[in-house]
Amino acid sequence: MSQADITFIEMCRDILENGTSTQGEKVRPKWADGTPAYTVKKFGVVNRYDLRREFPILTLRRTAIKSATDEMLWIWQRKSNNIRDLNSHIWDEWADEDGSIGKAYGYQMGVKHQYKEGWMDQVDRVIYDLKNNPFSRRIMTNLYVHQDLHAMNLYPCAYSMTFNVTQRAGEDRLTLNAILNQRSQDVLTANNWNVVQYAVLVHMLAQVCDMQAGELVHVIADAHIYDRHVPLVRELIGRQPGPAPRFWLNPEVKDFYRFTRDDVHLEGYVPGEQIRDIPVAI
Repeated sequence: MSQADITFIEMCRDILENGTSTQGEKVRPKWADGTPAYTVKKFGVVNRYDLRREFPILTLRRTAIKSATDEMLWIWQRKSNNIRDLNSHIWDEWADEDGSIGKAYGYQMGVKHQYKEGWMDQVDRVIYDLKNNPFSRRIMTNLYVHQDLHAMNLYPCAYSMTFNVTQRAGEDRLTLNAILNQRSQDVLTANNWNVVQYAVLVHMLAQVCDMQAGELVHVIADAHIYDRHVPLVRELIGRQPGPAPRFWLNPEVKDFYRFTRDDVHLEGYVPGEQIRDIPVAI
């Protein structure tokens, strides 16, 4: 049985049974018909995934690993803020007529900053430190740049990664661990999508830095289930989880900038029926 499924089920049950409702509050998101999109939410959800044990993808329903990887690479590798560089339409609602989402996500990853070692962007700095100063407690990225918030079509949700390297007793290779910080998350549509993306990222960075992937910790400040998603979530978490699939990452790729969506693959992935036509609050 997939531990990712168990974690997801327990989180959803906790939100539904012990969460607080935003019904009647002044909320920003709305449904397509203009109705306020209220939620049931929990503050400060923390989920841990041991990437050495299994790859944390749901079997309750399918998560499209190649599409999730492509969006992650759009931000972290291509450092783009234009949907025309993305092979999906998930950002279309936030793009302007030129395809830009403003100074958000990939834009911030591509900004050069001055360090003692020279000018680098955030991704290159992470890779540099993992290779040259792996036990540093300062290896992190941040997309929530206040001076640019006014120019972002959507404030970053998953906004920060902190990397931490450990040396396990009796092992020669170092272990790469990471914390993903998220200010807000639509649990039904985005939770496992983000977990899969950043699990893939940790595996990729570990491989190019000659490490092994360790633990991914996901911290969500506001984990919420929208009111129109509640029956869908109840049906989903009532399903029987299956076994976790085996994750494959192309071992030939040693340069982060050479990875593509086709360098990831799942073996033995048999997910449950997909949930169609999920309403999305904007």
